[in-house]
Amino acid sequence: MLQLVRGRLATTRGDVQEVTGLSRITVAQRIDALLGAGLIREAGGRATGGRRANTLEFNVDHSVLLVASVDTRHTRAALTKLDGRILRETELLVPVADGPERVLAALLAAFEELLVAQGIGRDRVGGIGVSIPGPVDQHTGRPSQPPIMPTWDAFPIIERIQESFDVPVFVENDADAMAFGEQTSNYPSTSSLCLVKVSTGIGTGIIIDGRIYHGIDGGAGDIGHIRLAGEPAVCQCGSRGCLAAVASGRAIARALEKDGIDAHSGKDVHELIASGNIKALQLTHQAGTRIGEVLATVVSTLNPGVLLIGGDLASSALIAGIREALYPRSLPRATRNLDIRLSTLGESAALVGLARVAGDSVYSAAAVNRALAG
Repeated sequence: MLQLVRGRLATTRGDVQEVTGLSRITVAQRIDALLGAGLIREAGGRATGGRRANTLEFNVDHSVLLVASVDTRHTRAALTKLDGRILRETELLVPVADGPERVLAALLAAFEELLVAQGIGRDRVGGIGVSIPGPVDQHTGRPSQPPIMPTWDAFPIIERIQESFDVPVFVENDADAMAFGEQTSNYPSTSSLCLVKVSTGIGTGIIIDGRIYHGIDGGAGDIGHIRLAGEPAVCQCGSRGCLAAVASGRAIARALEKDGIDAHSGKDVHELIASGNIKALQLTHQAGTRIGEVLATVVSTLNPGVLLIGGDLASSALIAGIREALYPRSLPRATRNLDIRLSTLGESAALVGLARVAGDSVYSAAAVNRALAG
């Protein structure tokens, strides 16, 4: 019943009774239990049969969530409501290369500061979500041989966080979290959506039927390590010719450095693009064409309705290059209903997605039934 109310599929007791087919007494008992636990609340609603029906709504203030998007050179941490709305956030300039212990220690301190600044006690935290720029094994919640963060491989992120916060903790790949944030916020009726994150690395989040598609062990969407024929560039993973080695923010930054332009990461390239640097725009467009070549296969395989471009390099120059290469390499049948556009949530996409992941699990039917059973 909570899922019906939370998803706005039923907004009155009568709606719940109609959808579930349960008796009025059974519905009343279960709704009263949810009200008593503070999971839902009532407000004056629409008139039905001459009587005023109280509208049922999910109580987004029942608890708060702590979320963090760990990137290659910085981390964004936030305190959110259960619907993903950000109450307060902060940025930590700690690169993943410093290792998991240092990054997570800084992150835990930031979580504490966010709670204090908002005047919220630790007992109000319902769950925690963290995204990282690498594959995550969904069976363990641990990084799975992440190419650009080797010292993190199999590190027990969940267990480390739970040493400080005794709540459920969820770990996701960053592109997956971004894709889920965009889908649940802006494209809820889209059954298949892909988001390509192009920053210091390249990754793709895949949503199928409203759920993140992780693959068998978290490796789905790792297109940055698809090898391009005839490309000699060495990737961070050690292979030659990976897409990330020739079209990522890191690759563009290296090319800019050779031209005497100060750039070291995708974030630096982002700033150059924003300032109108011609060379950065040209290289970003070229990178888009290489990414588009790979995405033609992705689109032909998955046939998504929406293809979003996010990350530091997300720009008109990048998306133009992607379109330039993708359409000629795909049958019209595969792209006739495809909507290609820039991510609208920007840097907040992963935070919103993580809040939704944590909220969906903490307030799942099974979890709520266990809590109500005592």
